[in-house]
Amino acid sequence: MNIIILQHIKIEDPGYIKDLMLDDGLNLTTIELDEGEKIPNDLTKFDGMFCMGGPMDTYMEKEYPWLVEEKKRIKEFVINLKKPYLGFCLGCQLLGEVVGGKVVKSNPAEIGIMDINFTDNKKEDSLFSKFPDNIKSLQWHSYEVQGIDKDPDITLLASSPVTKYQIFKYQHHAYGIQFHIEIKDTTVNEWGCVPEYKKALEDQLGNDALEKFDQSAKNNMRDMNNYSKILYNNFKTLL
Repeated sequence: MNIIILQHIKIEDPGYIKDLMLDDGLNLTTIELDEGEKIPNDLTKFDGMFCMGGPMDTYMEKEYPWLVEEKKRIKEFVINLKKPYLGFCLGCQLLGEVVGGKVVKSNPAEIGIMDINFTDNKKEDSLFSKFPDNIKSLQWHSYEVQGIDKDPDITLLASSPVTKYQIFKYQHHAYGIQFHIEIKDTTVNEWGCVPEYKKALEDQLGNDALEKFDQSAKNNMRDMNNYSKILYNNFKTLL
């Protein structure tokens, strides 16, 4: 199976799920958009697409002009080709914009290990039906998807007290996940070195927040790794 991974900063890759894909022998093609790499012209050769997070926001097309092309190619993959898509954080927001929603500033930003509450729609979903009704996961975002409530192609799967669209599904093959369960033990410290992430963290939780955040993530890592396994194994059935 051939998977294309769209990355917006090198340290933010599919994490634990990438390890699972490599163990399975999947053929991974990583496009580092922030470094000027181009998405291949022919997307039909890929069975699935992962779109990861990043320090930029969807509206920053002047600062990051490659966002324009990325949105077009996501639209081609998801809407025209109807192929499986999994977007995390920024990748979730890009999907939301592509299918007709809008991305707006969260009030407040969500940063920390926080609660995710599934809707009843989870019971019938091919990726998340085996998840508990409530989980804890890592949040590190200040924007979110809105404006897709009346779209019959959208299914709301999970929310948090702040963000309604923590997980949504477009038709039956494309998923946006606003939070991060794909992380590994090293993730929080690595992301804490990114100036935009560090500032958001300190603005929200104070100057000494990184060490506590890292420990909190490690305390929940076993569960998040298990959720990643369930998600990945179910995603393979869509490929």
